[in-house]
Amino acid sequence: MTETTPRPRKSWGQNFLIDHNIQRKILDAAEVQPGERIVEIGPGRGILTKGLLERGAELLAVEIDPLLVAALRQEISSPHFNLIQEDALHYPYHRIPSPYKVVANLPYYLSTPLLFRLLEERERISRMVLMLQREVAERLVSPVGGKNYGVLSVMVQLYAEVRIGFHVSRGCFRPRPDVDSSVIVLTPLPRPRVPVKDEALFGRIVRGAFGHRRKRLANALADAGFQRTAAEAALQKIGIDPARRGETLSLGEFALLADTLFD
Repeated sequence: MTETTPRPRKSWGQNFLIDHNIQRKILDAAEVQPGERIVEIGPGRGILTKGLLERGAELLAVEIDPLLVAALRQEISSPHFNLIQEDALHYPYHRIPSPYKVVANLPYYLSTPLLFRLLEERERISRMVLMLQREVAERLVSPVGGKNYGVLSVMVQLYAEVRIGFHVSRGCFRPRPDVDSSVIVLTPLPRPRVPVKDEALFGRIVRGAFGHRRKRLANALADAGFQRTAAEAALQKIGIDPARRGETLSLGEFALLADTLFD
C-alpha cells in the first residue's frame, strides 16, 4: 500500500497485520493448493491477499470498507482475484461453489457472530483459518469444566475439529490492538460430533444453561423459557442432578438433555 492508503477505522475494528512471518504461518496452516478456492474475509491492506494469490489461490475477498476496496483494486490486478464490497456477516456464502476454505483476520467485535454465520455453511467449507482474540480462541478449545467453557465451546465443538495453531503478539499489527490474538484452525465435521434430534432446540438449551452461569441448571433453563417441571423431569430421567451448573455438562449430556426434552 502507498502513502494514500486509508487510515484504520476504529468503528470497524481495523487492526492490520504487518508481520510477514505470521502471514507465512497462516498460509501454511491453510495449506493452500494452486487453483484452490479461498474466501478471505476482511482483506484490509492485503498482506494475506497477496500471499494467497502468490500460492495460486482462486480468491474471493469480502471487504466492507469502500476506501480499502478502492485501494486494493488499484494495487492488485489478477484474473484470480474477485473483490466484493459487502458486509461479511450478511454475505450469501451459499452462492460460492463448494468446497472452499476461509482465511481471515476477523474484526474482533464481530468474531463470534461471524463464526456462527460460517458454521451455518459448514457443509460447504473444508477448512477455516481465522485470526481471533486470544480469549475467544481459548473458549473454542476449552474442555468441559474449564474456566472458558461456554456456549461457543459447545456449539463449535459439536460441528468441528478446532485447535489453536499459534498465538500472535500485539506488535504484529498496526494499529496495535489492546488484546492478544491467536490463529485457530477449524475443520468442519461431516456430521455433528454427537447426534442431535433438533439442533435448534439443542442450541436453545446450551444458551439457556450458560445464560446464568452461577444458577442451578434447572433454574437456568426455566429462566430461558423452558417449563420448569419439564426440565426437571428430563434431568431426572437421564440422571443429571438439577443442581449442576451448565459448565459441568459435556457435549453428550447436552445432546441427551435436548433429545429428552424433544421427546
